[in-house]
Amino acid sequence: MRLAVLASGSGTLLDAMARAGLPIDLVMVDRHCAVEQIAAEHSLRCVLIERTDFSPNFDRERYTDKVLDQLSIERIDLVAMAGWGTILTSSAFKAYPDRILNTHPSLLPAFPGWNAVEATLAYGAKVTGCTVHLATEQVDAGPILAQEAVAVLADDDQTTLHERIKAVERRLYVETIQTILQRERVS
Repeated sequence: MRLAVLASGSGTLLDAMARAGLPIDLVMVDRHCAVEQIAAEHSLRCVLIERTDFSPNFDRERYTDKVLDQLSIERIDLVAMAGWGTILTSSAFKAYPDRILNTHPSLLPAFPGWNAVEATLAYGAKVTGCTVHLATEQVDAGPILAQEAVAVLADDDQTTLHERIKAVERRLYVETIQTILQRERVS
C-alpha cells in the first residue's frame, strides 16, 4: 500500500511519521512551508502543487484535479492529511473512498472546524483531545477511527493546550496509520 502525506505547515506530524518508520512514498504540499525541509531531512520525495489563489473565485475543482493527477501518477493507495490547508472537492473522496485520513484537535463531533482549540477554551470545556478520522467532503464529519482525551488545565491558553494535543496527535495518528497498513498487509 503506497502512502502519501499531504501537509501545509510546520511538519511535526510528517516528522513523527517518518521517525516511526511509516513507508511514506510521497509528500505533497500546497504552499512553500517547513514540511519541505522535514521531507528533505528524511529523504522523502516532496512535490508542490501550489495554491496561489485564496480568493472567493478559487477553482477548487481544478486544484483538486491537479492533486488527484499527482496521486494517480504516484500510484498512491492511502492519503494522510497532516495539517493540509486546502479543502478538496468531492472528487477526491470519490477517487479515494475511505482512504483519506485526517486528524483534528478536539474530540469530534465537538468543536469541528479550523479554530477547535480556541472554541474549546471559549466554551470552558474541561476535557478535549485528538481525533483521527476518515476525511469526507463534509469537513471534520467523517467516521472516527481513534480518539484520545487531553485535560484542559486551569492555566491553559491556546498555545499550551494545542501543544499538549499535538503531542497526543503525533502518536495516535502514527499508531492508526500503522494499524491500517498492517491490516492491509494481511488482507
